[in-house]
Order: sequence, then C-alpha cells, then structure tokens
Amino acid sequence: MPVAILIILLLVYAAFRRVNIFQAFCEGAAQAIPLMKTILPTLAVFSAAMAVFRASGAFDLLSSFLSPALNVLGVDPALVPLLVVRPFSGSAALAALSDIFTQYGPDSRTGLTASVLLGSSETVFYTLALYFGSVGIKKTRFAVPAALLSLFTSVVTGLLLSSLFFD
Repeated sequence: MPVAILIILLLVYAAFRRVNIFQAFCEGAAQAIPLMKTILPTLAVFSAAMAVFRASGAFDLLSSFLSPALNVLGVDPALVPLLVVRPFSGSAALAALSDIFTQYGPDSRTGLTASVLLGSSETVFYTLALYFGSVGIKKTRFAVPAALLSLFTSVVTGLLLSSLFFD
C-alpha cells in the first residue's frame, strides 16, 4: 500500500509540475542502456564464478573448514553456509536462508538468527564489483578492507544481539 501511495503522489506531483511522465520515463530508460552495457559483463562474470564455486565443492569445503572455529565461538553450524555465501551473492544467501527455514523453521533460534544476519549484512564483493565496474574503477585501495570490516562488525553485532534476544 505505501508503494501505491508513493506512485500516486509522484503522478500528482508530475501533473502539477506539467511533466510529460512518459517522455521522462523513456529518457531515463535511454540513459540506462549505456550503463547496462558497462554493468552486464561484471554481473555475468560474477554469476559464473559463484556457480563454479558452488559446483566445484569449494563452498562445502570452506563451510566444513569454518564450522569447528565457529562452533568454538558458539555459532550454530547451520549458519555457516549463510555466512560464507552472503558476501558474494544475495540470491545464494536467500537460498541458504530458505534451507535454514525449511530445516529449523522461521521462528526457531537458528531461523531468527539467520534472518538477523541476512538483514544486517551486505553482499560486499558483488556490490563492489558492480559499482566499481560500472564506473571503471580498477584500484579499490581501502574499499575492500573497509567493506570486510563492516561485514565482520555487522555479523558479530547480529550474532551478539541474536544471542541476547533469542536465548
């Protein structure tokens, strides 16, 4: 409902300002085409790399490698796939969340913690590849370490708050 209200307000504002909505929309779409030409190769490479990572078994190997360390920290091993895949792919993270919901339930402690982690973290590598690729930035300098620090902080905070509220 709020989206419908926003659209109606936008149409009323455009009519008040006497803006040709169709023409403005077409001009915006035309400006997006060169941007898509720049972004699509990055998206294609990233999607292919993610598929190869999962299909090769490297994802399972990394998950099994991280599980003992996370167990020591008190992190549910069921969250490992979500934690591993979230920095790379939002859709794969949603699939991991769906698997957690199917196995443990959305209202379980594991399901609630997974929801907090998904909502409080970002697809760091995907976002950096997309945004930097779209404007042609080759040297990321401090962007990757800062983004990873932000991701680590959000995961730790999410885990701490989940243990505080859901135990």
